[in-house]
Amino acid sequence: MSPFTANATDAVTSLGELRLIAAIRRWLGRASPPSPAGIGDDCALLPPSRHPQLVTVDPVVHGEHFDDSIPPRAVAAKLLKRNLSDIAAMGGHPRAAVIALALAPDVSLRWLEQFYRGLAATARAYNTPVVGGDITRQRDGFAATLTLIGEAHGPRALTRRGARTGDRIYVTGSLGGSILGHHHRFTPRLAEGAWLAGRPEVRSLMDLSDGLAKDLHALTPDGATPSLSAAAIPVAAAARKLAARDGRPALEHALGDGEDFELLFTVAARADHTAFESAWRRRFRTRLTCIGRFTRTLGPGALPLDAFHGYEHLR
Repeated sequence: MSPFTANATDAVTSLGELRLIAAIRRWLGRASPPSPAGIGDDCALLPPSRHPQLVTVDPVVHGEHFDDSIPPRAVAAKLLKRNLSDIAAMGGHPRAAVIALALAPDVSLRWLEQFYRGLAATARAYNTPVVGGDITRQRDGFAATLTLIGEAHGPRALTRRGARTGDRIYVTGSLGGSILGHHHRFTPRLAEGAWLAGRPEVRSLMDLSDGLAKDLHALTPDGATPSLSAAAIPVAAAARKLAARDGRPALEHALGDGEDFELLFTVAARADHTAFESAWRRRFRTRLTCIGRFTRTLGPGALPLDAFHGYEHLR
């Protein structure tokens, strides 16, 4: 379904800003609390937090993050869930979201209503109130940018910095082929991230959005290099399916496609890895794979990551 319409009576301009905001309130329903905790004032009031606060922002842009083949409810779900994945990547939970829209005059009201109803359903599913936002006009296209405020579950929020040489590298789920549907159907690993933040042997954490080959560099400590086993990389069935279509190796898709939204993290070298993995399996059904470790030089038979590339913005 296209976000745009040639029918003037179905376009956002047929309502104008104030009536559109009133419609958005209706579409969000219980997902948006009353003012001043939600839409209606210059800012939303949030209660104080006892733990470190988290904030992240991500957009969805027509032609870049979705096309007309993706239903508007799924577009909205992707918008919120990709932000939730960032919160999960620091071991936190969401508290509130605000959304800014940049709309062309021909954006369809029917499409936008379904977008907001999808956002409301996802917000309720993840206990994330939508407390406000903004609307602006642009010459053409559609873009929605969501800012999500979160909070660590305890005194510790995991970051990308903290790994040391010798630490083991783990990833959740399977990788690659996200364009076949995973990029908007994924589940943010909020429970897994919160559990990892409570484990002292876990030293660093992030989510995979641009592909393992690119994202792993953000976790790599100074003076070390990631030594990964090709056989250990959890290649998704979608990556193999895509490889059969385009002739590229499935491993290449797993390392570089991006939008996996899985967790990538490191565990201290001296930790009891068997006990750690057993504790994980008792708690989660989510697949967990040790894909290698950080070494001072590239280990024998290790993947040459420089030969693979993830998604590069602005290129």
